[in-house]
Amino acid sequence: MAATGFEVRRSAGALGAAILGIDLSQSLDEATAQALRAAWLEHQVLFFRDQSLDSDQYLRLARCFGEPVEYPFIRGLDGYPMITPVVKLEHERHNFGGVWHADTTYLDEPPKASMLLAREVPPFGGDTLFASQTAAWEALSPGLQQTLSGLVGVSSSAKADVSRTREDRIRDAGRADARREYCAEHPAVRTHPETGRRALYVNIAHTARFAGWTEEESAPLLAWLFEHQVRPEFTCRFSWRPGSIALWDNRCVQHNPVNDYHGYRRVMHRITLRGDRPR
Repeated sequence: MAATGFEVRRSAGALGAAILGIDLSQSLDEATAQALRAAWLEHQVLFFRDQSLDSDQYLRLARCFGEPVEYPFIRGLDGYPMITPVVKLEHERHNFGGVWHADTTYLDEPPKASMLLAREVPPFGGDTLFASQTAAWEALSPGLQQTLSGLVGVSSSAKADVSRTREDRIRDAGRADARREYCAEHPAVRTHPETGRRALYVNIAHTARFAGWTEEESAPLLAWLFEHQVRPEFTCRFSWRPGSIALWDNRCVQHNPVNDYHGYRRVMHRITLRGDRPR
C-alpha cells in the first residue's frame, strides 16, 4: 500500500497494473494524482474497478492526466463532446475499433492517452487486449532496430478493416464536419516524450506503407511487424464490469477489443487526451 493510500498490483510481465483502494469519484489531491501518473508511465495501462462516476467526475479524472479532445468521426455525448460513446448493439456484428491499433495515428498529433469507462457490458466476452510497443521494440534484433529507426510510417483513417468497425456509429452519430480521410506521417519508432523509452509506432489498423515506399514494397515488413507487435508475451487482457476503467498510454500501447459477444449490448464511454507530434 503506497503512502497515497492506493495499491498498485501488476497485471502481466510486459504491461498493466490494477489500482486498488481508491475512489475516483472524489477529487484527487496533487500527491495522489502524481503517484497515479507515475504508475501509469511505469505500467503503460492502469485498471480500476467499481468506480461510480458521472460525466463531470469522469472528465475531472481525465484532466488529472491531460487535456480531453474530441474524436474526429463521431459526436460525443449531449453536453459532453469530449466523451465518445463506444457502443455495440444487440443486432450489430462489427464492434467499434475491433482490430489491433493505437488510436487515431492518422492525425498529425495523435492522442497521448485514452480512457474507457464501462457503462453496460455483455454477460460474457467483450474483453480488451493491450500490447506494449516498448516490449515489442526491445525484443527486435539490433539490425532491424537500425533499419526501422530510419523509416516513417504513413497512416490513413481509410484502411478497410478499421473503416468497417466505424460504420454503425457513423451512421447514427457521425460528425458532419468529419473529413473523408485523414493522413499523417510519423516515425516507425517513436521516443516517449516523458520516459525516453523507444516504442514501435506502426499498427495494422492505420499504417498503410512507409514514406518513400510503395504499399507493395512495404507490405512484407509491415506484415511481419504487425504479427510481432502483439506476441502474447507483450500483452495483457482486461475483463470488464460496469464501473471498470482502463487508462492506456497511446504513445506506446496498442489495444484490441475482442468481438465475441454477438446478440448482446456493450456501452463504453471513451475520453482521449491531447498528444503531441511523435518524434
